[in-house]
Amino acid sequence: MKLLMFDTNEFWYKPFSKTIETAPDAGPEELFPDSLVIFINVEAEDEARNGKVVKKAVDQILWLAKKTSRNSVVLHSFAHLSDSKSSPEYAQIALAGINNGLIAKGLKTRITPFGYFLEFRIHVRGESLAKVWKSI
Repeated sequence: MKLLMFDTNEFWYKPFSKTIETAPDAGPEELFPDSLVIFINVEAEDEARNGKVVKKAVDQILWLAKKTSRNSVVLHSFAHLSDSKSSPEYAQIALAGINNGLIAKGLKTRITPFGYFLEFRIHVRGESLAKVWKSI
């Protein structure tokens, strides 16, 4: 799993086009102020490490939330961080696991529409910890 994590002043997205025919309707555009935005690439090898990789992702995001004093997190499936990609079905399971783990720790979370290309705008803060990349 690869995580590209941003501490943002603002993150806005709007569904652009459906990439998975069976994906549910995406809904309208959304805007999130003062949030961590986590781009996540779930890799094929993660399927065999399910519980461990999800727990490590949650731990990494919690670490950054504590360091940046953020309690709002947006999870975005972004399959462009690695050549390795899990099945779409497993990627959704992993994202849901990360989401549930963060909620259990008291964070407010949102997952962007899965199975869509999104138009997005992101305003990332300037501090060093505003841009963190992790390979799990």
